[in-house]
Order: sequence, then structure tokens, then C-alpha cells
Amino acid sequence: MSVGLSIFLIFLYIALTGGSPSALRAAFMTSLLLLAPLAKRETDPPTTLSTALLLLLLPCPYAISSVSLQLSFAAVAGIYLATPPLFSHWSELLPKWHSLPGKLAYKLLIFCCATLSTTIGALLFTTPLAAFHFGSVSLVGPFTNLLILWAVPVLFLGGLATAFLSLIFTPLGVVCAEIIAWPARWVTGIAHTISRWPFTSISLLSGYLVGWFFIVCIIIFLWLFSRKKVRPLIPVSVLCITLCSALLTNAWPAISCSLTVAILDVGQGASTLFYSKGYSVLVDCGGNQYDDAGDIAADFLQSLGTSHLDTLILTHYHSDHADGVPELLARLDISLLILPDITPEEPLRQEILSLAETYGCEVILLSSDSHITFGAAQMEIFAPLGSGTANEEGLSVLCSTAEYDVLITGDMDSTIEHRLVKYKSLPDIELLVVGHHGSKTSTSEEFLMATSPEAAVISVGYNSYGHPTAETLARLSTAGCNIYRTDLMGTIIFTIKGALS
Repeated sequence: MSVGLSIFLIFLYIALTGGSPSALRAAFMTSLLLLAPLAKRETDPPTTLSTALLLLLLPCPYAISSVSLQLSFAAVAGIYLATPPLFSHWSELLPKWHSLPGKLAYKLLIFCCATLSTTIGALLFTTPLAAFHFGSVSLVGPFTNLLILWAVPVLFLGGLATAFLSLIFTPLGVVCAEIIAWPARWVTGIAHTISRWPFTSISLLSGYLVGWFFIVCIIIFLWLFSRKKVRPLIPVSVLCITLCSALLTNAWPAISCSLTVAILDVGQGASTLFYSKGYSVLVDCGGNQYDDAGDIAADFLQSLGTSHLDTLILTHYHSDHADGVPELLARLDISLLILPDITPEEPLRQEILSLAETYGCEVILLSSDSHITFGAAQMEIFAPLGSGTANEEGLSVLCSTAEYDVLITGDMDSTIEHRLVKYKSLPDIELLVVGHHGSKTSTSEEFLMATSPEAAVISVGYNSYGHPTAETLARLSTAGCNIYRTDLMGTIIFTIKGALS
């Protein structure tokens, strides 16, 4: 009777919370574990996990493509496989004290061992999946879990207690919620603080970092499944040395060159990072990629060893150019934010201004041309040249260093491009970040003839607009441009050597 009631309550909870694949996995596995004694069967984790996966896939085999399902089952498989031997080995090494303080210290160390072994077990299979799906790897997962894992059951049980007390007497529920809010603030505070550290997460854009990641996977598997006991100091030392070497080798081109330009793969959106001699400028931050565009930009910059962004420029307030700004402000220390002084009623503009004030970021609302110098590069920021929609009122940016020029036109159409060519002194450019993601209304023949770009990058992802259009691709090809696309090539990086003349 109690087993049936428990299973009913589990699936009632799943129905109320939306029935995500990871929640259904937990429900099926818990139900099987509850039913096993009634069927006089011993608990067998691999059978339980496999049966739960089968039950999920029977009604919908395509659910296997769900990232959350893959990560959920991978985490549990890793915990079943690696956590028990790791915990057993580490707990045996702990000293056993007999005094009361010693016993408390021992329990604390046991908790840390359990947390760390569970974290490593979960990361065993989820890390390769996360690297494949999101192109990044967290370096602080085990450390972060040590700090916050204790709060998870407290929050879960406290939330249930709060809901129950609120049904009986609302003021009691309010008091309980206020108490439970403290561990919730701890979790969010830790996450916010650590996310701002350099190297918290590394983007696997470099072959050096990808190579290091494969070394990590090989060493961990050999260490866990080797019959010979190997001291942890050896694999840990190898991992640290190879990681430092990979990070230094990855960052060296950006550190040593006059200018690095990275057109980030943010899906259907735009985000271009300029890095010169330790100074950085980001133009736009929005897109529809799995990861938030702000996270993608922050991960890339932090992989260079810094959590500081000198200047953020937004061409206009459309979500595909600006919806990553809230996350970016939360993760990076941004000195200056340059915005077009348009559409004051736009909710996204109001949100960004409010967050900038919260994080102490200086804001310039631009209505006339401006100029900034950073490192060995200089940047001209052209004020809006049109009126009407946000696309017509957006900023455009020309970045120059030595004999290399990069032009970003945002989402301006051919009419505004004509004005840009007519009223601004544009040089022949080496790199064009193609306007409006390759829309047929942008990148006109007149504009290409006036600027003569050698290379053109189209920042584009899955969309229903047909971007980039065949007409735009044909015009770029006719103009002799080398064409690069983020939807086909991922993040595209140009490094320019030389010094400002």
C-alpha cells in the first residue's frame, strides 16, 4: 500500500512540474527501486537505469536527442560506475578521531568525500556530452559542488515544508520561506561569484584545448579503471601541466598580436570581440544558440585569462544583438557601455540601462560620432544615419590597426549603407562583418564596390528568413570576398600582426 502511494505521489509531482526527461528518469528509477523488494529482486542499478531509459524511449524514440535526457542518464551512469570505488578509497584514507570535535571533523570530511566522489562520477560522462553540445568545459564544477551541494536537499525539503505550511496558515509559510531563502541566496551568490573568475569555463575553440580535453578523458578513464593503483598526484600533476600549457598556447596569439577579431558563434545573432594588447571591446551580444550569447562571450574572454571587458557597444536593441547583455553584465566587469540613443520605450533598452546602473557600469547614449583607442587599435563609432526602425537607426563600427580595417554595419539596409559610404570616409577594408546576417536588403553592390572587402563573415544560425540569401552570397562572391559563415564554421577568429602606424 505504501509503495503504491509513494509511486502515485512521485508521478503526481512529475505531472505538476512538467515531466522533463530528467525528472521522468528519476521517477522511473525510484519506482523500480521501490518495487524490487516486492518482486523479491535485488537492487541492480544498471538494470534499473536501462529499464528507465527503455520506458522513456518506447513512446518516443526521438527523445534520445534531448540534451537534458542524455545529460541526466550520463550523470547517473557515472555516479553508479565511479562514485562507490572513489568514495570507498578516499574514506579509507581519512584519519579516525575519537574525541567529539574529531568525530565532527571526520563527518565533515566524509561529507566532502561523498560530495567530491559524486561530482566526479557525474562529470565522468556528462563533461564529454557538454563539450560536444555546448563547446565548453567547466573547470570549477567539483569545487563549486563542495560549496553548494549541501544546500540542495535543504532547499528541496524546505520548499515542500513552505508549500505545506502555506496551505495550513499563510504567515507560517512566509516565515518558512524567509528562512529557506538564505541557502538559496548562498547558492546563487556562489554561482554568481565563481562565474566571474577567469578560466571558470573554457571554450573548446582551440585545437590545443580540444587536445587537452582528450588527454583529460584518457587519463581519467585509465586512472579509474586501471588494475594497478596509481597515486592521484601523478595524473593530477599531468592534468594541471597540460592545462596550463594549453591555456597559454591558446591565449598566446591574442596576447602577442596587434589585434584579434573573434566573430562568435551565437546562432542567429551577432557578437564580435576585438582584443588588443590586453584591452577588449565587444560589439553586440545576442543570438539563439543553446548557450546564452552572454555566456559564450564571457567564456571566450575568460579563456584568455580575464574577466574584464573594457567596452561593450550595441548597434541596436533587437534581441539577436542584445539579449545576452544581462548575462554578460552578471559575469564580467564591464567599464563602459555605448548604446544608440534610440527607441527609449524599448523594454530591452530599459532593462540594460537598469542593470548597468546596478553593476556600476558607465553608459554613453550615443547620438553623434565617437572615437575610442584600445591597445594597438582604434575604433570609429558612427552615429545612426537613418530614422524609422531600429535597423535603420543603429550604430556602425570601423576598427583599424596598422593596415587592417574591420567594418560592422549591424542590421542596416542598402539605403543606410549608401549614406554611410556618402557621408563617412571609409577606407578599403580587409574584413566585413556582413550586415543583417546576410539579408538580401543589405550588403549592396554599391557598398561592396566602395569598401572592397577582402573577407566577409556572416554571423548566422538557424532561422526562418532564409539568411544568408543567395543574392547576398552572389554579390559577395562577385566582389571577390572570401566568405566565412558561423553556422558552418563556428566561431571565426582573425589575428592581425603589426603595430599602429
